[in-house]
Amino acid sequence: MSAILIHEVGPRDGLQAEAVVVPSAVKLDWIRRVADCGVDIVQVGSFVRGDKVPQMADTDDLFRTLAGESHRALLSALVLNDKGLERALAVGVPLICLGVSASETHSRKNTGMGTEEAQRRIIALALEARQAGRRVQVSVQSAFGCGFEGAIAEDRVRAMVEAYLEAGLAAISLADTAGHAHPAQVKRLVAQVLALEPAAEVTAHIHDTYGLGMANVYAAMEAGATAIETSFGGLGGCPFTKVAAGNVATEDLVHGLQRAGQRTEIDLATLVSVARDVASHFGRELPGRVHRAGPIPL
Repeated sequence: MSAILIHEVGPRDGLQAEAVVVPSAVKLDWIRRVADCGVDIVQVGSFVRGDKVPQMADTDDLFRTLAGESHRALLSALVLNDKGLERALAVGVPLICLGVSASETHSRKNTGMGTEEAQRRIIALALEARQAGRRVQVSVQSAFGCGFEGAIAEDRVRAMVEAYLEAGLAAISLADTAGHAHPAQVKRLVAQVLALEPAAEVTAHIHDTYGLGMANVYAAMEAGATAIETSFGGLGGCPFTKVAAGNVATEDLVHGLQRAGQRTEIDLATLVSVARDVASHFGRELPGRVHRAGPIPL
């Protein structure tokens, strides 16, 4: 496996389903520490309606603050519609992530549109963002299964990937929104994307709903994925899926990679301290392991 990129999504996917809003100053502290510890990308938030997802209501302000600072990591944000893109461009988001669910039910709950219409709109937005000079990543959400619909046909996922590639969009995330993926399936789908476009930059966004999160991450890496999206402490879950559950923990993945001699430049101690602070803030145990057990010394 080549060196894998780490895309920290805790400030967005980790926080979006939390009932109690985290103060902006606290978020900024977590974001700054993670953005300077050696991970490659940090997803600051999403440009959605604050009344629908209160945890994301301060995303514009966070970017305005962070824009005047220098950090090691590239900053990203999630955009779902025209208004969201307008806001993201206004505050200078460097990497804009856009996604469409392969599940009709999940797509309608998340965006109010079916998959086909949603993808047409997302492709148009992605091209507009790229025309504005921004880096773009597009995703297929619920790529490995849906809590509402069950299995998702791989042909359906592949057709969505083909539509992205035909539009010239080759940075593609396969998202296990419901946590239904298993390793053989992950290997197969990642391989199919790379068979369609060997130069594609494939990211895997894996949830640990049913305990296969880390196995699926390693399957994705072995199949040729170039980046993995993870969350501090394993926090997170889509509020619009049937069973929301956490992501693979950033510090757990980094710990595993470092034991194999990879990504040793990342400051694992900082990741562990952030995960512990997040757990303390919410007053509960988070699903990640390494921040509780402590890392094995190298």
